[in-house]
This record gives sequence, structure tokens and C-alpha cells, in this order.
Amino acid sequence: MGEPHAELKAALVPVGAMLGTQIAISLAVLALSVLMPAVARDLAVDPKLVGGFTAITYAVAAAIALGSAGAIARLGAVRVCQLAMIAAAAGLAVTAAASLVATVVAVVLIGLAQGPINPASAHILSQRVPRRWFSLVFSVKQTGVPVGFATAGIVLPLLLGWVGWRGASLAAGAMLLAGAFGLGLLRRRLDAAMTPPGPSPGIWRSFRFVIGHPALRVLGLSALIYVVAQHTFTFFLVTYLYEHCRLDIAQAGFLLFLAQLAGTGQRLVLGALGDRLPRMMLLGWTGLAIAAGAAATALIATDTPYWLIAAIVVAYGTVVISWNGVSIAEFAHLAPPGQVAAVAAVQTALAFSGAVIGPPLFAVIAALASYRAAFLAVAVIVLIAALWQVAVGRTVLKLP
Repeated sequence: MGEPHAELKAALVPVGAMLGTQIAISLAVLALSVLMPAVARDLAVDPKLVGGFTAITYAVAAAIALGSAGAIARLGAVRVCQLAMIAAAAGLAVTAAASLVATVVAVVLIGLAQGPINPASAHILSQRVPRRWFSLVFSVKQTGVPVGFATAGIVLPLLLGWVGWRGASLAAGAMLLAGAFGLGLLRRRLDAAMTPPGPSPGIWRSFRFVIGHPALRVLGLSALIYVVAQHTFTFFLVTYLYEHCRLDIAQAGFLLFLAQLAGTGQRLVLGALGDRLPRMMLLGWTGLAIAAGAAATALIATDTPYWLIAAIVVAYGTVVISWNGVSIAEFAHLAPPGQVAAVAAVQTALAFSGAVIGPPLFAVIAALASYRAAFLAVAVIVLIAALWQVAVGRTVLKLP
């Protein structure tokens, strides 16, 4: 009992620090989407433009993620996380300038912040946490995404009512700066006892390694597709419920909060299961549930009762944001020694590519056809990815 207790105690500070960092960055990423109905009125743009802004954020994040292993090796993982939080704070401050150009600059800065977080966290946690706890610990860290999104969904609408959307954006930026300062106080402790990452094999060699590895290939490409579902849900939910279901921003934001809260709990459940069950199969089963949730969301009508809308949204949110930690844990587990940051960078870039592709296509389908058609399209592609993971998982396990 003594050794596991000591290992757990030693992991608390790095896990807590990376969890806090993820919460702060995720709040910044979702801020514009939550505030978009108000922002769109002031900028005289279509609220669906949030899909384009989201694409810019994640295109920048994907590019930065691919090159982050070198920065982590040179500056240290903690310093990279600090710089990311400062960039996110700057993006939120620029948003308050209230112009289309300023908004584009803001989402680029937030993309710069989002890109290196997963590789930096993977580098820190993979060296400070026993492998037998990888799924649980990475899932705990990844709960920072729904917690950050939930915080954005509940806090920013409140701030919107008190200080307007510009004040809300500036307040969120101040939180990010405080977080960067706090993380700096832990830098010596978090970086001191860690082995530096091995020499970077280069972006394209790491990418070829992942695509050439049978298990990593299906994990990476399925992550891309699952992120399409995750981010179309997260970034369009408030606007969808506002425009299609005639809910007000506060009501829609509250449902987003509940969905993210439920997803946080489910991430922990999947993390615990991922240390006991085959992760590939677990991810495939989760994908089947995500496809069902997307289809159910598509069937929401303008006259659907509020309680049923809430049930569908929370159920879908529970599964669609639950899988990330298990996926990252399996990438870290399969990475060559000393190359966790490089391999995690490829996984992050692939996943973020889904956020680049998904929201704009979703917006186009919603504009040209309907939200129902857009959510059904998501359900179909996720179903294909889920069945692929189940098939590969059965092959790896040699199941009949």
C-alpha cells in the first residue's frame, strides 16, 4: 500500500497543475462561441460565423501542436504552458476591441494557446505517473476541457448581463493571466525531476510513424472524426438552441453547462475503465453512443418540450466529450521511449484537424439544408469511425 500511496501523492501536483491549465485554456477557446449571439449583433454578422472562427482557432492550434515538441525541449513544458495562457489572455483582450479584424486576430492568438497544451501535459504526466494509471490520469487532466467549457457556459452569460460581452471577455483574460502567474510558481518543482524529451524526430517522421502504426492510425483518424462531433456540439449548441429552439442565451448556456458537467463525470468513468479494458474497444463503443446522441439531437423540433431538449442535450454531451483522455493515454502508452511529446503532438494535430474541418462544414450544411441534416451527417461519419475502431480492436484482441 505504501508505494501506490507515495506514487499517487507525487502525481497530485502535476495533475492538478495541468488540469488547471486545461480549464483556463478551454474557457478561452469557448468564450467567443458562448458570447457569439451578442458579439454578432454588435459586429452585424451572422452568428453562424462562429464556425469559421472556430476553424481558424483549431487550424492554428493544429499547426502549433505539430511543432510543439521542439519548443517543449528548448523551453520546458511548464514555460510553454505559461506562454500559452498569456497568448489566450491576449486573445480575449483583443476580442473586446469589437471589430471583425480584431476577432480574427483574437482567435489566432487563442489557437496559438491551444496547440501545445496536450503535448506539454503528456510530457509532464507520462514521466510523473505510473503507466497503469495512464487512462485515469489523462482523463482527469482532460476533464479540464468540459470543466473549462462548463465554466464558460455558466460564468460568461452572467458576466454578459453585468458588464456586457466586452467586459466578460476582459474578465476572462484577467483569469488567464492570474493562472499563468500561478503556474510559474510551480515551474521549478514540475520541471526539475523530469527527464528531458529525446531529440525531436521531426514533424513528418513522427506523423509517418503514427500513420504507419496500425493501432495509432485508427486512433488518430477516429479522434479527428470524434472531434468533429465534439466541437460541432460544443460550439454550435448555444446558437442552435437560441435560433432553432427559441431558448434564450442563459437557458442555452445552462444546458451547455449541464452537458459539460455530465461529460466531466463520464471522462473519469471511461478513464477508470480504460485502465482495465481494451482502450480501442472502449473508444469504439463510445463512438456508437456518440452517433446515437447526434441523431437524437437532430430530431429536436422547435416545439420539443424543454425537459426533453435538456435530456437529449445532456445525454449527448455526456458521451461526446468523454473519450479524449482514453485516446491520449493510449497514444502515450504506444509512443516510443522519450517521444511521448512528439507522438502526442501528432495526435493533437489530427484531433484539432477535426475542429478545423467540422464546424465550417456543419455551418454550411445547416445554412444550405438544416441543423437536422447537419447533425445527421455527424451521426453517420461517427458511426463509420466507431465501427472501424471496434473492428480493429477485435483484430488486435483476436476476437471471433
